[in-house]
Amino acid sequence: MYNFLKGRLIIVRLCLMAAVLILVGIGIATIYSVGHPAEPSPATETGNLGNLWKKQVVFAAVAIIGFIVVNTVNYRHFGAASYWIYAFLLLLLGLLLISRYIINLPFMPEINGTHRWIKFEIAGRSLSLQPSEFCKLVYILALAWYLRYRSNYRSLSTLIGPFILTLLPMILILLEPDLGTVLLIMPILFTMLFVAGAKVKHLLIIILLALLVSPLLWYKMKPYQRTRISSVLLQNGWIRKKAEQHPALGEVLVGTKFSEKKWKSDWGWHLIRSKYAVASGGAKGYGFRRGPFVKYNFLEARHNDFIFAIIAHQWGFRGCLAVLALYIIIIGCGLEIAANNTDPFGKLLAVGIIAMFVVEVIINVSMTVGLMPITGLTLPLVSYGGSSLLVSMAAIGLLNNIGRCRPFSVAPKA
Repeated sequence: MYNFLKGRLIIVRLCLMAAVLILVGIGIATIYSVGHPAEPSPATETGNLGNLWKKQVVFAAVAIIGFIVVNTVNYRHFGAASYWIYAFLLLLLGLLLISRYIINLPFMPEINGTHRWIKFEIAGRSLSLQPSEFCKLVYILALAWYLRYRSNYRSLSTLIGPFILTLLPMILILLEPDLGTVLLIMPILFTMLFVAGAKVKHLLIIILLALLVSPLLWYKMKPYQRTRISSVLLQNGWIRKKAEQHPALGEVLVGTKFSEKKWKSDWGWHLIRSKYAVASGGAKGYGFRRGPFVKYNFLEARHNDFIFAIIAHQWGFRGCLAVLALYIIIIGCGLEIAANNTDPFGKLLAVGIIAMFVVEVIINVSMTVGLMPITGLTLPLVSYGGSSLLVSMAAIGLLNNIGRCRPFSVAPKA
């Protein structure tokens, strides 16, 4: 049971685990605070948030068990089984699309206009799993296993394999729809290809092709998807004024006629409120369980997608720096683990996991302050959600596994 504490790089791995546990604790405390404000009043609107912290504690316990289980076997065994797990996840994603477009399956209901979750009951309790969350980690496993051979990425033709592995889940997840996870996958691919040694000119060609295809994808998007992306531009009053004056521009940006009134009451509601929550925190914040955005339901999803705004609201700029510092510790420890492993699969797996955390943190924090589109991507280890927390802890478990195992070698070190 205590295998995860044995092996190499013990100091690095202890720092990694300490930072992870602190972030999980911050997440639980923040979820508790929005359900239990320090100054409740008859006008306080906490909805059903009061018991979410208890569920998050249960999720954290399950995730820690997952962390331990991942460390019971050598990480290379997961690589050997990665294609089968990858195929199983694609099957689940396919079933979600069948439920969305062909026949409504009872265990895959529509939630907020999407089909992302598999819901079932165990001992009278309703549980749900989000296959796209698990797909992130399984995709990294499968891609690292494929790229462990140099011949699989050194020419343009051999990059077809990695892109097939990438495009299959991207298309299935995009059709759910789940824009956040789709935005996450491509940066992971390019990071792992770059570290593996793919030629830069090949990667530039692929980026150019993606830019040429993007206008077609833009016009295929639904209006609410366009609005989420264009909201970064629509924060500017001058652009909003031009979009209202020129219907053609409004059609491009939001897929329909633009309205300043609807921007403030609908399209830009979450973004405007999130920025207010962050800005009102100042340098020190209101304090734990305090502040109007904790006390009232001014910001929806403040326990998951916008939890960073609540951290900023309660603890201010200093609290934000502390949270980001913990992520930097995780990234630094992960890079140290990757650098100290000579096994190509282990190195690529570690880099892919670190890339996943980096992109998730950047996207979530940036969308909170209006620098990137609102995509629904959670803050890893902190936001509410069982699937997200379990996947993040399993990923950390794999990092710990890679760090503690002896480096793979077929010959004495030169």
